[in-house]
Amino acid sequence: MTAPILIFGWGNPSRGDDALGPRFIDELSALGLPDVECLSDYQLQIEHALDLAGRQRVLFVDASITATVPYAVRGPISASAAAPGFTHALDPHGLLRIYENFYDAPPPPCFLLEIRGESFILGAPCSEAAQRHLAAALDWARKWLE
Repeated sequence: MTAPILIFGWGNPSRGDDALGPRFIDELSALGLPDVECLSDYQLQIEHALDLAGRQRVLFVDASITATVPYAVRGPISASAAAPGFTHALDPHGLLRIYENFYDAPPPPCFLLEIRGESFILGAPCSEAAQRHLAAALDWARKWLE
């Protein structure tokens, strides 16, 4: 059975604060929330459009160097106007366009949570600032899920 809520985080755990998306998913998964499925990957890919099917709502979670401190929430977000290029790395808007094209239907309501990161250096640990931003974002998510 498909959980009504999907939370999908992405990022590279080896690139400092880029790990915020997967770390968010790890923390939220540990709570064992009913009706919530948590998924993570290095990047959004075409195949992830299938993960959106049958959901009541979706929260995308990513690290961002431009988000407000400690995080920014956008949504509901919409599909990009144009079809994304032939690539495996997508943004959420491109993924929603793929969903619409594949299912010939609108996607479920989707939101984007961008957690502010400070350093995305290969091999660096997650910064202290990013860890504080992650904690604040998790607090917001718990309320969003109520």
